[in-house]
Amino acid sequence: MKTPAFVFDMDGVIVNSNPYHKVALQMFCRRLGFNLDEQEMIHKIYGRTNKEWISNLFGGDIDANLLVQYGIEKELLYQELYKPHIQPLAGLREFLQLLDLQGITRAVATSAPRMNVDFTLGNTGLSGFFSIILDESHVSHSKPNPEIYLKAAAMLQLPPERCIIFEDSLSGVAAAQAAGCKVVGVLTTHSADELAHTDMTIEDFTNLQPEKIYRQINLL
Repeated sequence: MKTPAFVFDMDGVIVNSNPYHKVALQMFCRRLGFNLDEQEMIHKIYGRTNKEWISNLFGGDIDANLLVQYGIEKELLYQELYKPHIQPLAGLREFLQLLDLQGITRAVATSAPRMNVDFTLGNTGLSGFFSIILDESHVSHSKPNPEIYLKAAAMLQLPPERCIIFEDSLSGVAAAQAAGCKVVGVLTTHSADELAHTDMTIEDFTNLQPEKIYRQINLL
C-alpha cells in the first residue's frame, strides 16, 4: 500500500497570512462601500475564491470583467502589505525537507488565485518542494465543497482516505472531511476547541514527524 500523502492548504498553513488578508479585505471592501465584521469574514470570505466572495458581496450582480479586476486589485493590495513580513510557518521548511528524505508525496490545494500561490512559494523559497499545485482555477466549486481535495487525491494517485490535509479554516476542514480525507487542523485561524472535530491539531510544524501524525490519526 502506498505511503499516505500530505496536502497543504496555503493561507494559514504554509504562511500565517490571514491577518494580512483580513486587513487587505477590510481596506478593499471599504473602498467599495462595504464594512465586514469578523463573523461575516469567517462565514462568507475565508477559504473561498475571489470569484465567490466578490460575487456574494454584490449579491451576484457584478460584471464578469469587473469581478476579475476587483480580485486582482485586492490581491495586489494584500501582497504589498504582506511582502515585508512573509515567512513560512515555523518548522515547515524542515518538515518538507523530511518529507523529501522519506520520499513522501505532497501537494498544495488552495482557494487562492495562482498569482498568490506564486507570490507565496516564491517569497518563502518553498517552490521546489511542490510539483502538484491546485489553485482556484482548477475547481468549479470552492470549499466547503470537496472538489479540490478529491482532485488533489486523484493527482497524487491515492484514494482520499490516504491523503492527510493540513487546514486552518472551517470551510477547508469541511471540504477535506467531505472528500473522505484525514485532517490536521493548524491553529492559526481557529482555536483547538473550534477545530476539535479534526483528526489532530498542531500549532505549527516545529519538530513534527510524519510517523507521529500517522500514529495519532491511525493511518499506517
